[in-house]
Amino acid sequence: MTFDLETAADPQKLRRIAIDPISRVEGHGKITLLLDDDGRVRQARLHIVEFRGFERFVQGRPYWEAPVMVQRLCGICPVSHQIAAAKALDHVVGATPPPASAEKMRRLMHYGQIVQSHALHFFLLASPDLLFGFEAETDRRNIVAVAEKYPDVARQGVALRKWGQEVIRLTSGKRVHGTGAVPGGVNRLLTAKERDELLADADQMVAWSKDAVGLVKQVVAANREEYERFGAFRSSFLSLTRADGALELYDGALRARRADGSIIFDGFPDQKYDELLTEEVKSWSYMKFPYLTQLGREEGWYSVGPLARVKNCDFISTPLAEAERREFLDAGEGLRHAPLAYHWARMIEMLHGAELIRDLLADPDLLSGVRVGSGPRARRGVGIIEAPRGTLIHHYEVGEDDLITACTLIVSTTHNNHAMNAAIREVARRYLDGRRITEGLLNRFEVVIRAFDPCLSCATHALGKMPLIVELQDAGGGSLDRLVRNGW
Repeated sequence: MTFDLETAADPQKLRRIAIDPISRVEGHGKITLLLDDDGRVRQARLHIVEFRGFERFVQGRPYWEAPVMVQRLCGICPVSHQIAAAKALDHVVGATPPPASAEKMRRLMHYGQIVQSHALHFFLLASPDLLFGFEAETDRRNIVAVAEKYPDVARQGVALRKWGQEVIRLTSGKRVHGTGAVPGGVNRLLTAKERDELLADADQMVAWSKDAVGLVKQVVAANREEYERFGAFRSSFLSLTRADGALELYDGALRARRADGSIIFDGFPDQKYDELLTEEVKSWSYMKFPYLTQLGREEGWYSVGPLARVKNCDFISTPLAEAERREFLDAGEGLRHAPLAYHWARMIEMLHGAELIRDLLADPDLLSGVRVGSGPRARRGVGIIEAPRGTLIHHYEVGEDDLITACTLIVSTTHNNHAMNAAIREVARRYLDGRRITEGLLNRFEVVIRAFDPCLSCATHALGKMPLIVELQDAGGGSLDRLVRNGW
């Protein structure tokens, strides 16, 4: 007999196991498992338990504040939100496209974010699972243990992230929460000295990125059978691609494919994204569940991120990354649907990012040129980029007084909500159902979630109306008055 592990008929009568919080991810979430008396899993869910109200916070603020405000969603991927907001507001100020020098500075900033974020996730958060095994002792599942046993791997990972952060600092003004991207362009260009500082390490960073891809390939080769089956599911996938079909991280049009590789749509303009997507709300999570409207809620869910991008594009524009992409695709159908293949694709993208940075640094437009453009004004703008974790959508409506009247954010982790829940259900079916529960076994659920590199802080929304409680207390802490709105 088979069961739908998304829902349970009578949850009150089932035993509950909670993995709370999920470790080594950005933000707060938990996994709950409901088991019957025989230890059979009847429900498995990923819950996002924190509330972030940025879509409301920015309403009523001047549009030019948005790129600075929204990046406070996250300390790991602030650059992604800054650039997506700036791209959206380019339409409001009529700078479409922005000046060439400004776009190249933004691209450089974005590629630095790709390198630093992918290095952070793989080396510091995911590598203990891959190098020591899913059921290793808990005190070995950290970067300190990796540094002790694999010092060169840890050193290279830290150096790659540092280099990416330096790219961000010199393009955005700060390593975290900078101000470089503004509506219409950027507020600074590079100096020759800054460019030369980044170029000095570029070849080494490309070489270490290639080594990282090699490390993933070694790990996969040693665990091929398990990795192909671990949490594997089939879904459609979505990403931006360039007009010629190349992998595109900063700009482009939307393309979606079915699990069998057939095209659902291609070349779809970013400004019309809302004709493609519907966001579903479920009662047990603050994170929404998007799906492709034309396919419906049951068939229309999809995945995004490095694995989707590598499968969705026709080629990668830099030679070393393209060679690695071809080798990945030649590895077989099984791996292409395995969540753990995200790590392989992620390192291919890090190599691509390092190559792009090295090549772009030779462009003289980074040192001089127009920084901000303008043109006919508009009241609506959409900005879509491929953030490290996947497709990121920022949509703003702006009134005649230049104040933001509406904001919609669909972030990478939200796109992957269905996919992550599908993955934990597959892990439950294969590893937990009817078996004795151990700490190492439960870690497998965290392993499969970490493969997506979720940013749970970015992805949370309000479910319906959040309660507002205002309480007036006297000097001794006693309650004088209490007002509740939208409470329960």
